[in-house]
Amino acid sequence: MKTAAPQVEHVQRKVLRVLTATQVLGAAGMAIGLAVSTLIAAALSGSDAVGGLAQTSAVVGAAVLALPAARLAARRGRRPALTLGYAVGALGAVCAAVAVASSSWQMLLPALVLFGGASSANLAARYAATDLAHPHRRARELSKVVWAATIGAVIGPNLADPAGRVLASAGLPVGAGPFLLAFVVLALAALGVWLGLRPDPLVVVRQTQPVVPSHCGGGGAPGGVGIWFSLTSTARLALIGVTLCHTAMVGLMSMTPVHMNHAGSSLRVVGVVISLHIAAMYAASPLFGWMADRLGRIPVLAIGASLVVAASGIAGMAPSNEAPQLAAGLALLGFGWSAGLVAGSALLTESVPVEDRPAAQGLSDLCMNAGGAVGGAVSGVVVTAWSYASLGLIVGFTALPLLVVCLFVTLRRPVG
Repeated sequence: MKTAAPQVEHVQRKVLRVLTATQVLGAAGMAIGLAVSTLIAAALSGSDAVGGLAQTSAVVGAAVLALPAARLAARRGRRPALTLGYAVGALGAVCAAVAVASSSWQMLLPALVLFGGASSANLAARYAATDLAHPHRRARELSKVVWAATIGAVIGPNLADPAGRVLASAGLPVGAGPFLLAFVVLALAALGVWLGLRPDPLVVVRQTQPVVPSHCGGGGAPGGVGIWFSLTSTARLALIGVTLCHTAMVGLMSMTPVHMNHAGSSLRVVGVVISLHIAAMYAASPLFGWMADRLGRIPVLAIGASLVVAASGIAGMAPSNEAPQLAAGLALLGFGWSAGLVAGSALLTESVPVEDRPAAQGLSDLCMNAGGAVGGAVSGVVVTAWSYASLGLIVGFTALPLLVVCLFVTLRRPVG
């Protein structure tokens, strides 16, 4: 049965309200745990290397859950898939609290893999915002959900210390407090999605749009990596663009504090630089959403690539004691990530049939997280073997082909 257009618009407004609210909760829950995970893992193990594995574990968890969640979305809709991500993340937070109370870093790392499931839900939420969006507003609707993460990312880390002190007053380990608070926040996000995302936007869109036979092969496994071979060249460009922008962002950002530490920069100065970077990542997303709807997806993807190239040059050439130049470079890097994510995600969504969207979107999130993990690992090797300037050069040259291809496609075939 078809659903009337006014009703679809009403459902879309409700969907956006639910997604933005739960995105704030999800981002806050992740930020609370990640703010302390590296320090706690290092303290429990006595090894900085193990501390570095903490955030990597969370990224791996987000990547691992991306495809199962996409399969669930393809079969049952967005609501159960997003609920699964937040619920797995909440379970991971509880397990992490138990690991801290047991002084076991061996238990903490697997718990953080589960904890990363909440990140997969945060990423997938942006796609849920596009299901019922008007094509001319799709990027703007997506960007609203991305922007909502700004609130959670800012609030979350500031709640970690009070949570630890509350637990310490009860005679429990300080480090368990942030994870228990993260559990509560992520459980609320899961409950909010489960109760609020009704009707399910993906189910509604299948009722309101003609169904194109799925490229996944009927009885095949929807959400598998095999969907790559059925994607159009435009969809592949979108997926590659999102992945490259994210990989470049993680690689350059993760080594900036190390680079600044060589000059003896204080934690406060390093914190300001990283905070500006994070603010640029999320706060500008509505602007890039508006631009992608007005100028076209591929031109804004080109802007994202050009910003990443410029950021790599500015930050890469900055001496370790030049905090203002590094801050400018990292801010541009955040803008580039935002433009690439918003424009690329919108382009991918509209470049595949409705039935194949969850599979393609799940593959995109898998590639994003895998790229982030690789970018973080490789950047450390590059800086150790050569220098931070070399890392900037490599990141810039990695993003350059994306810029060239996007410009070529834009000049040959204007995209509206």
